[in-house]
Amino acid sequence: MRDPARAPELPGATVVRSTYGDRELALASLEGVRTLLMVSAAESADRLEQHLTFVDAAAAAGVEHVVYTSFYGAAADATFTLARDHWATEQHLSASGMAVTFLRDNFYLDFLPALVGEDGVIRGPAGDGRVAAVTRDDVAASAVAVLLAPEQHASATYDLTGPDAPTFGEVATILGAHTGRPVRYHDETVEEAYASRRRWPAPQWQYDAWVSTYTAIARGEMAGVTDHVERLTGHAPTGLAAYLDSTSTDRQNP
Repeated sequence: MRDPARAPELPGATVVRSTYGDRELALASLEGVRTLLMVSAAESADRLEQHLTFVDAAAAAGVEHVVYTSFYGAAADATFTLARDHWATEQHLSASGMAVTFLRDNFYLDFLPALVGEDGVIRGPAGDGRVAAVTRDDVAASAVAVLLAPEQHASATYDLTGPDAPTFGEVATILGAHTGRPVRYHDETVEEAYASRRRWPAPQWQYDAWVSTYTAIARGEMAGVTDHVERLTGHAPTGLAAYLDSTSTDRQNP
């Protein structure tokens, strides 16, 4: 990892420093690795270049199987701009000669409460589109299941979703019921969405990514619910209401 000091101490685990964009460092860190969980890099203008460099280093280091955390609906023409980078990474992995498994995560359900502004409004151009958001815990459990028997999942693609696909209006209702304060959804136009986000200084590619998250939902590209989390983990995925209940309990019982 980039900062070994952040790694937890786990029995039998060895922590090494690595980074996706540095081929030589990646080669050294991957020595002896046969199965690799490749978590997509932090969003940046050169993330795809970093991914391709790391994939090439993994192949050169003798890695046999890569489990890659991709994105739901990854495609060359995906509306969500960053899903296109995930598609290009998948294509490069498939051509690498290594066995691959793709975990295509939907929007992170854990992030939904953070979309509510100080005025109690969720803003974005998602229309009545639905989003089958998934918790990061369910994604992690799915990854563990694959890593415990990677040969059983070679060449597989799993679309990791929650148990349902609410609209943002429905998300607002659920959040309001759990917070005890009014929450509503305002369906912005695309122009309004860019304007409201420019209060945060960011490069244009970042604005495009933020806004296209919502327009992808509006176009139905993040709506499909699957049973893949349950197939991999043996338990049903967590929905928004259950997630909020669990986090409330955690806060009450530290």
